Amino acid sequence: MSTITVKDGTAIYYKDWGKGPVVTFSHGWPLNADAWDGQMLFLAQNGFRAVAHDRRGHGRSSQASSGNDMNGYADDLAAVIEALDLRDVTLVGHSTGGGEVARYIGRHGTKRVAAAVLIAAVPPIVVKTSANPEGLPMEVFDGLRTGLFKDRSQFYKDFAVVFYGANRPGAKVSQGILDQFWLWSMQAGLKNSYDCIKAFSETDFTEDLRKFDVPTLVMHGEDDQIVPIKDTSKKTAKLIKGAQEIYYPGRPHGLTSTHQDEVNADLLKFVQSVQQTRKAAA
Repeated sequence: MSTITVKDGTAIYYKDWGKGPVVTFSHGWPLNADAWDGQMLFLAQNGFRAVAHDRRGHGRSSQASSGNDMNGYADDLAAVIEALDLRDVTLVGHSTGGGEVARYIGRHGTKRVAAAVLIAAVPPIVVKTSANPEGLPMEVFDGLRTGLFKDRSQFYKDFAVVFYGANRPGAKVSQGILDQFWLWSMQAGLKNSYDCIKAFSETDFTEDLRKFDVPTLVMHGEDDQIVPIKDTSKKTAKLIKGAQEIYYPGRPHGLTSTHQDEVNADLLKFVQSVQQTRKAAA
């Protein structure tokens, strides 16, 4: 397998497809890099190099006991980028992966970064606090932890339905999409997926977002039942100077799978525009 061993000994699996300008992908909870296959293959077919890794404790990466927080995730992403010597990268993150991208820029800067894309992402902060009264109550995340610990297999099957909006009238979500969510989720270590709930819900990315100084695209489904759009992407776009926004009416949290063609078209248009701008400026 293609793996990179980071400084605490954790092995991080990655996949690297295609040639051309680099786009990296950071996946949502509790999935792995395979969740990006539809985007990666499409971009590789259109002249880009697509790189994605399994977050520590997820998929084929080793199940580390520590480092299951946004600082650890961001440092692992940095380790992959540096080990492969990736430059002028467009960082793409979905959901928890969007937090990973934000924290990467907050901790490591943009010297290797050309642009960023945040899709249905958790920043600025998801949980309800005194400073974020519109957020989701802590009881929501306590419920996730309880369900995960009690019967994670059934929990993931139930969670997939909401993740992809299959509970909406008229929804056309295949059994295959629901099954693959369960398969990917069951590959994550219980401790790792459990710890990640705190990471994606309680981390405040406000200061990270203020450090964005590259072209950024914010994308989000308006019927996201997992990461409410008004409390996340709408706020994020106000914190990033010049951010572009694309909001999809009626689309669910897992829109990269359920509406793959729409997402791919908009993603390709953005990364191509970034490359054209950079060439014109060179």
